[in-house]
Amino acid sequence: MTNATQPALFIPHGGGPCFFMDDPRGIWRGMASYLGGIAASLPARPRAILVVSGHWETDGFAFTGAERPPLVYDYYNFPSHTYELRYDAPGDPALAARAAGLLRDAGLPAAVDAARGLDHGVFIPLKVAFPDAAIPVVEMSVERGLDPALHLAAGRALAPLRDEGVLILGSGMSFHNMRGYGDPRFTAPSDAFDDWLTRAVEADAETRAARLVRWAEAPAARASHPREEHLIPLMVAAGASDAPGRSDYREHVLETAISGFRFS
Repeated sequence: MTNATQPALFIPHGGGPCFFMDDPRGIWRGMASYLGGIAASLPARPRAILVVSGHWETDGFAFTGAERPPLVYDYYNFPSHTYELRYDAPGDPALAARAAGLLRDAGLPAAVDAARGLDHGVFIPLKVAFPDAAIPVVEMSVERGLDPALHLAAGRALAPLRDEGVLILGSGMSFHNMRGYGDPRFTAPSDAFDDWLTRAVEADAETRAARLVRWAEAPAARASHPREEHLIPLMVAAGASDAPGRSDYREHVLETAISGFRFS
């Protein structure tokens, strides 16, 4: 195993356990294909994966520290078999401690939670992207205040992990308005926000940070994110790189524009 420098990615994790249900209309097929191609797109097999999930909010930042993290089935009213899905990846307590230390060294509050498990913003996309569940996984929370500048700073503090072979994944959705999914009236607003977001991601690091901090002023921003917990993981991924990012996935899902982004 090599410690080749890994990218930081912002990935869509879909809706609940969507990739493991009947999908006769093929709604999730393109997203699943994108997630399934991530491993082959990397410079080497990651030593470990650090996933920032929009489904875990804490005061300060937190990292899962269990040797064998359990799963948190935090989706509701889905078929019974989706609550029997397994993703038995090992944890990495040493990585959790190092990540928390990097944040604290940067003046950011951080702790390790030895009991917390992996929620569906982690195990569902990883089950598609890395189905062997052999790579150690640590989940990182988003800070409850959802301050974009704070999460960009967290990404900058965590950037050294990339040179240590750790793949940083921000797991959320570039559009997350439950009332908008499946409603064609949201197609144009979601396109407008997605176009703005892509231009922001593709800018140089300083310009990108300045734009992302003010994301709520973008076209159709609040129509796309009435509450931004699913967008905030992007800030950590963006902060972890000084290079311009790029869109490596975009399609319309349930009448709305959804994108994924890569930072080298």
